[in-house]
Amino acid sequence: MRLKEIRKSRGISQLKLAIDLNMNQNSISRYECGEREADYNTLIKFADYFNISLDYLLERTDNPNMPK
Repeated sequence: MRLKEIRKSRGISQLKLAIDLNMNQNSISRYECGEREADYNTLIKFADYFNISLDYLLERTDNPNMPK
């Protein structure tokens, strides 16, 4: 998952992301390190927050744009 790469490229800290999504910072860290897998609803939250496609978040494509 590209979460860490996307978050850092946007200049957003783990803490800010966690606060904005009403999550725990430790969860964000675990998702980024691969220690924990995000469920479907959490993946959608990340994609919506960054305005990217789920496929881009999950490294299934290199195109970050949402399908039209």
